[in-house]
Amino acid sequence: MAKSGDVDGPQQALDVPVTAGEPSPWRPLHIVMVGQKGLPATYGGVEHHVEEIGQRLAERGHRVTVYNRESYGPLPPVPYRGMDVKLAPTIASKHLDAIVHSATSTALALRHGCDIIHYHALGPGLVAPLPRYASRTGVVLTVHGLDHQRGKWGGVAQSVLSLAYWMSARVPQETIVVSQALADRYRDERGRSVDYIPNGVALPAPVPADVLAELGVRAREYLLFVGRMVPEKAPAELLRAYRDVDSSLQLVLVGGSSFTDEYTRQVQELADADPRVVFLGYIHGDRLQALYQHARAFVLPSLLEGLPLTLLEAVSSAVPVVASDIAPNVEVLGEAGPCHVFFEAGNWDSLRGCLAATAGAEPPTADELQRFRDGILQQYNWDHVTDLLEQVYLRAAKRQKAT
Repeated sequence: MAKSGDVDGPQQALDVPVTAGEPSPWRPLHIVMVGQKGLPATYGGVEHHVEEIGQRLAERGHRVTVYNRESYGPLPPVPYRGMDVKLAPTIASKHLDAIVHSATSTALALRHGCDIIHYHALGPGLVAPLPRYASRTGVVLTVHGLDHQRGKWGGVAQSVLSLAYWMSARVPQETIVVSQALADRYRDERGRSVDYIPNGVALPAPVPADVLAELGVRAREYLLFVGRMVPEKAPAELLRAYRDVDSSLQLVLVGGSSFTDEYTRQVQELADADPRVVFLGYIHGDRLQALYQHARAFVLPSLLEGLPLTLLEAVSSAVPVVASDIAPNVEVLGEAGPCHVFFEAGNWDSLRGCLAATAGAEPPTADELQRFRDGILQQYNWDHVTDLLEQVYLRAAKRQKAT
């Protein structure tokens, strides 16, 4: 469970020690977000996470600055959803993009002054010692997943990210993880109690199925995968498993390369070999929402996740789910039921059987899907996430001020 309890508003029930006679610990903070590729969020879980919490923090009176990578695209008009979005230089390569951008973002944040620098992901946290030990700025890090275990990295990069994992338990004043499984890991491996603050999800506005026509798919006649084309998300294995499923359902893949061009080409070749497969690349907005809302089922074959936002988005659209039985997926979905099934992670025969069963079975009823959706949405709520995060910021600011 999270350290902090439910709160009724931004200035109530704050888990920040208060000495008798002191004023309320709540105050508006200047918070800088570092580690995301940029806003507006088009793809990527970290970007959506920053966008949702940043907007809510700004609505509460905090000043939120978000640094975009130069390679991400044009800056939005500011303020964007209440946030100040700025550019910071980077080197757009697989190994340097995140760390260079984090270093330049940190330098800009310290030059202009802020109360909190919030790093997102392990790699960007490598520069956290600079504000932690050379400034009066509070340092917060959110671990969205175990990046040092991701298949796209070679030996040197994995070693550097392993160092970032070690530092994440020691450098920040406050370390946040997005799943209970990650919290357990930090306790068992690093001997540190961390804040468990999960991702959230909002109930999407309905999008008519007419949008699907331009994408070449038909409502309820396709299975959907959404994610980056990286080995740990296993889209290639999904395609190989579906190749042997006797079904007329289409398999729609949404996503693209994340400095994984060779692996993405392999996925494309497998997709081209099966006429039932529609490989759409990166899409977002209403077209992506329509794909979620009108799928026969959403498929998540991942071997490694933090807490997948794509899974929450699929559930919010009230569609059935086929998912690997890794801990974060089980944490979100609970025991298998009429609206979701698990297969053994890494067992592609098990995945094949679940895909065949899903393709041939009667879909769950609308009432079953609504209960499934509503139960999960109660637990993963962006407003509650922001309540807890605000408490973490206030603790970090207070602790840094006291040093």
